[in-house]
Amino acid sequence: MIVRLLAIDTATSAITAAVCDQSTTLAEVAVIDARRHTEALAPAVADVLQRSRIEARDLTHIAVGIGPGPFTGLRVGIVTAVTVGYALGIPVHGVCSLDALAQAYADAHPEPADVVVATDARRTEVYWARYAVSAGFAVRRSEPSVGRPAELPAEVRALPAIGRGAVLYPELLPNAALPLDVSAATLGAVAIRHLLAGDPIPPTPLYLRRPDAHEPGTPKSALADGGTS
Repeated sequence: MIVRLLAIDTATSAITAAVCDQSTTLAEVAVIDARRHTEALAPAVADVLQRSRIEARDLTHIAVGIGPGPFTGLRVGIVTAVTVGYALGIPVHGVCSLDALAQAYADAHPEPADVVVATDARRTEVYWARYAVSAGFAVRRSEPSVGRPAELPAEVRALPAIGRGAVLYPELLPNAALPLDVSAATLGAVAIRHLLAGDPIPPTPLYLRRPDAHEPGTPKSALADGGTS
């Protein structure tokens, strides 16, 4: 199977894109900005395609981080990936963004260890999952969750903590570790590994709670509160 894959992620503070094949990363771009996903993602995709010297029509797959992450940023990445995939007529695959962070740690730390990935969920909470790292691979040992850092089990809080959670809550996650944000190159490598193993993941977002924005309810009648017309 020939794989020429565009990978993007907007689940953390990095708006990131990469072009990868089975053996290497051809180009990667990252913009650190937790609020400008809509403005920054399209230029990042155009930039990474130009740097890789790959035409969009030559891509075979797209991979996108499916979170968990803040609703608006996560939605921008997934909608963009699905739209581009539809326009090019190529499949779109999902990767848990926490898995990509854990794999980046595993790439740099071959010794066996348990770690926790904890990313900023806002509202004084983190998105988190526990991983076993060994021989260059990260295996998830718990399902992605959201909660206050103080509510994590004590043995989890004592582990090396990857992501911005340890930066935001150092008193509760004292063993900070890199990386802080998702690398699209690593996410692409994880996606390719799933593809070659025959177990691709659909691009279904991991929304672990309701979005901050809600549609307003039906206006209450003034008469219902005893008012007069």
